[in-house]
Amino acid sequence: MKKPKGTLIVIGGEIALPLDNDVNCDDLNGETPETNARILDKYCSLLPDTNARIEIVSTASGIPEESYKYYSDALKNLGFMNIGLLNIKTREEASDPAMIERLNNADGILFTGGDQLRLTTILGGTKFLAMLLERYKNSPVVIAGTSAGAMAMSNTMIYEGSSHEAMRKGEVKFSSGFGLIDNVIIDTHFVKRGRFGRLFQAVTSNPSALGIGLGEDTSLLIQEGEIKEVIGSGLIVVVDGSTIKHTNMAAIQEGEMISVENISIHVIVPGDRYLLSERRIISKEERGQ
Repeated sequence: MKKPKGTLIVIGGEIALPLDNDVNCDDLNGETPETNARILDKYCSLLPDTNARIEIVSTASGIPEESYKYYSDALKNLGFMNIGLLNIKTREEASDPAMIERLNNADGILFTGGDQLRLTTILGGTKFLAMLLERYKNSPVVIAGTSAGAMAMSNTMIYEGSSHEAMRKGEVKFSSGFGLIDNVIIDTHFVKRGRFGRLFQAVTSNPSALGIGLGEDTSLLIQEGEIKEVIGSGLIVVVDGSTIKHTNMAAIQEGEMISVENISIHVIVPGDRYLLSERRIISKEERGQ
């Protein structure tokens, strides 16, 4: 299978942003500075230069203009001024030639948080999503998504499910995501909101998929279809269902509690890598760093 040429950064939410006093843009000389915002620093370092075109897609957000300002101000603090807002509110707008052209010309795309089901029901099956997939497969575009924007990146997406009842059958709801990553289910705000049970049910229901729980201000850098690096200040929990020996999932009724035997859990931290193709961690120590 052909490896995608694009880069994907999936973020667990609550991303650290550069402060106004972190950067003096007059001293940049066309270079990307290092700040306290490790994820955005990495995102910007992958763009061609500070003249790169960045489009912020705020479709998931209930406050799109505020979400745009939040991220555009941070990017401007890093010296990137060529930033646009794609606040696509309807499926008709998602097939507007002007929107498609802007997507086609973007060097970087950032999907904000909000409601992931809103994001996929508006963009799913549209020309916009077709162009996004085309660009990811065939160009060096850099695509980032945070919170809901991260959860939508996989082919199977969690869109609903409380944390405290997550191990009752049917409590966790699924839909189709964008499909930029195959055989992965992503959850966000993972540790802070205690979403372990939610991801356990997701993987028990779909054992061929790898569950990835992203901590806040923590992200995965995915290139050529593999996780090249964990970036940020938190940790990531990986749930592997390929080792499951038994579950009662098929035998129980909706609302009954799920049992599962021998599900595998891994924890990875900033600096680690995780090979999706082999389902194994490559630590900093193993890489000699």
